[in-house]
Amino acid sequence: MKTGGIERAGERPTVMVSGVGGGVGQSIVKSLQGSRYRVVGVDGEPLAAGLHAVDRGYRVPYAASPGYVERLLEICGREGCAMIFPGLDAELPVLSRAAAAFRERGVTPVVSAPEVVETCDDKLATCEFLAGHGFPAPLTRPLTPETARMLPLPVVLKPRRGGARSRGVFVVTSEAELSYRLSTVELANYVVQEHLEGDEYTCGSVSVGGRCHGAILMRRILRDGDTYKAFVVSDRRLEQHVRDVAEALRPFGACNFQLRLKGAEPYVFEINARCSGTTYSRALAGFNEPLMIADHLSLGRAPAYQTREISILRYWKELAVENRRIAELAESGALEGDGTRL
Repeated sequence: MKTGGIERAGERPTVMVSGVGGGVGQSIVKSLQGSRYRVVGVDGEPLAAGLHAVDRGYRVPYAASPGYVERLLEICGREGCAMIFPGLDAELPVLSRAAAAFRERGVTPVVSAPEVVETCDDKLATCEFLAGHGFPAPLTRPLTPETARMLPLPVVLKPRRGGARSRGVFVVTSEAELSYRLSTVELANYVVQEHLEGDEYTCGSVSVGGRCHGAILMRRILRDGDTYKAFVVSDRRLEQHVRDVAEALRPFGACNFQLRLKGAEPYVFEINARCSGTTYSRALAGFNEPLMIADHLSLGRAPAYQTREISILRYWKELAVENRRIAELAESGALEGDGTRL
């Protein structure tokens, strides 16, 4: 048995993935399947699909609960986890602030510094960061009845903090709709943003030691806030732009950039300092962020990749789980893997 992420001869290094009930956590799990790594999945719900598709699954408190960090530390010690990949936005600030406690146990949380997490979670701070470093950024203001009318329609209204999967994001095209939205959204936590036309790109990157080791671009089509179809493209100028922004931001591990073109200029409008729901799609194209990061941390291997220009057409895949296993997880809080895979 190994403890605190110490790898012993003949043993598979163990990686924890949190939030495996959601698309980001499951995307990380799928990216690590078939690799040298044993995966422990954690989530707050016994019906979280990813708990039934890993080597061992655990129920844990929600990130806002007082016992969340202690429970993860307990599981890491029991399972010998070497690193943690967070799968939920709500976990990022908690794990970032508690990173030292994990490192003391020999566990590396793959999470950026608190100031990076805060900048990326705050849509106004994101655009201020971009503009402050000389990068094009959409005009963005705190939402008030006055600022809402400073920009020509259409405009984008979005939560300033805590947004996810385009929930609460509105592209407003008329004065009547604008008046309605102003009366229904929480003004104190909303921004109004310039609407950018044109294709949207979701861009993955891997950064360690203040250096961005690579980026991949995927033009995407959205459905209900999720990437529905994605097309890997090669564009050195846009890739370099993503690298430049990443090296100014200095995240740790995977970082996702969303951008649109305004004319010929790339405008980043959102940054997620984590893996994304399209992480596995990028792995299929040869840009496997979790695997590159895990190999770097456990083997000292520099991140390397070779991308293919492919189209990703996403679809649901059913996962059949025996009722007794769901009951077992609900009662005991832990479950051995049974070979089921997403």
